[in-house]
Amino acid sequence: MLDLKISGGSIVDGTGAAARRGDVGVRGGRVVAVGEVPEAAARTIDATDLVVAPGFIDIHTHYDAQAFWDTTLSPSPLHGVTTVMGGNCGFTIAPLVGVEGGPVRPDDADYLMRMLARVEGMPLESLQQGVPWDWHTSAEYLDRLDGTLMPNAGFLVGHSALRRVVMHDAATERHATADEVKQMQQLLRAGLAAGGMGFSSTWSPSHNDHLGHPVPSRCASREELLALCAVVSEFPGTQLEFIPAVGEFADDTFRLMGAMSAAANRPLNWNLLQVYAQNWELVQHQLAGYDLAAAEGGRVLALTLPDTFRLRLNFTSGFILDILHGWDSLMALPVHEKLRQLRDPAARAEWNRLAQSTEGATRSIANWGGYRILETFSSQWKPYEGRIIGEVALQLGREPWDVLCDLVIADDLRTVIANQDRGQDDATWKRRVEVWRDHRAIVGASDAGAHLDMIDSFSYSTTLLARAVREHQLLPLEEAVHLLTGAPAELYGLHERGRIAPGFCADLQVFDPATVGPGPVAMKFDLPGGAGRVYGEAIGVHHVVVNGVPCVEHGELLPARPGRILRSGSDTHTVSVR
Repeated sequence: MLDLKISGGSIVDGTGAAARRGDVGVRGGRVVAVGEVPEAAARTIDATDLVVAPGFIDIHTHYDAQAFWDTTLSPSPLHGVTTVMGGNCGFTIAPLVGVEGGPVRPDDADYLMRMLARVEGMPLESLQQGVPWDWHTSAEYLDRLDGTLMPNAGFLVGHSALRRVVMHDAATERHATADEVKQMQQLLRAGLAAGGMGFSSTWSPSHNDHLGHPVPSRCASREELLALCAVVSEFPGTQLEFIPAVGEFADDTFRLMGAMSAAANRPLNWNLLQVYAQNWELVQHQLAGYDLAAAEGGRVLALTLPDTFRLRLNFTSGFILDILHGWDSLMALPVHEKLRQLRDPAARAEWNRLAQSTEGATRSIANWGGYRILETFSSQWKPYEGRIIGEVALQLGREPWDVLCDLVIADDLRTVIANQDRGQDDATWKRRVEVWRDHRAIVGASDAGAHLDMIDSFSYSTTLLARAVREHQLLPLEEAVHLLTGAPAELYGLHERGRIAPGFCADLQVFDPATVGPGPVAMKFDLPGGAGRVYGEAIGVHHVVVNGVPCVEHGELLPARPGRILRSGSDTHTVSVR
């Protein structure tokens, strides 16, 4: 007898092949039959008029900490995701000790926690109260999570953690010595030997710690990066992920990523390529970097979000705002000092002067009049909620910057402003589909688990199906499912995942193609310490199955935790460059 049978659905198998009507039989966590399946099952799901597809694979998340207080890794499974990859951008919480071993240094653990709160928007009180911090090595971290999660999860080994536990405070001050690089290599080897999925790092100027300093990996030399990438080449089934810069990349940036990929003999995906009809020239420049990287012997892919990267910004965390010239140190100030400076006319003017002196495309972050007042907490400004700051300023006869400052002061910095979503037009969606079909790009970049007060890109999978497939009719459903399942599985070399076929792991979902999409988004105050997060469920995802076990039914998360910690080499095969 089968454990589970999904009957009468339209099977979209993840390869891009045409859908076919049939059944899917599951036993022992694996698909054992596809097509006409007469065998009886302990449980049968009727999928008539619905699509049966592989579970989605999200290769860019930051669930490293949330995994301890929310073992469902919500809301990802509600959107059909059955496998996630964490540890991106160099921001991991393991290892916590250097090669000498011994007890965890409190200042190192505290630094990593506060860094994570600053750069990834995870409330500090949640990290303090919801994470046990009871491991020393990457191996212990992975073991601590194994068998506890709803979806499958793999984790890269992060550069900033390696650097901090080797160099301590000096990690944000200088280049590493040859001996320190060797120690980092040794820790990386240990993490990869334990099943770490690869190596991640960042040089992005948007990544500053809680003190306003560049995060540790930003202080690394090119030679250090290449030395660590060389370690990756020693372990099968591994990957690279990197954020090199913000805005338009220089040729040398692409050459660096090509050299990193060549040193590891592994693909490297970089984050993030945003696509609009209006920035098509920039998109083409970023994709053309593939050839520059190839000349260095590497394979470098742009990770692209299949939607607008909508930002909810606030002056409390200051993330993204700290990209503005001189604002990295300003945004690191404590709340009371930020408020004091915003109240002082001279300091307020200096803040704006610095912001407007920012060069390049990132100067648009300081277009104060273009933001929408998404949420305010004062009776004085509540009537203006939902309006564009520039329009409010015009009505009041004031400058947008001064209006925003007064608003932020009245809210004790809690004001939420949002960029306008200019990426829902037909021309932009057509351009996005062009990029998805380009061999130089891969779909993903949800950032789920991070920037909890700022983004809703956790719904990228259901958004792609709703907007590109159903509403704009720009690509067939079968191709869309492949982009979300088979393609990321192939990039990461995942064994027997990302497709529906006999012998493959039974990571499956059942959704209604007529209604599937993202649901409403709102703040949900369910984090440790009572902190809130931007949260949204899905519409039209009826069932999600992980390793043969039902996990989601009609929008409800079930008690089962059948997810596996995926480990490089045993759960992946090598995708080499050469």
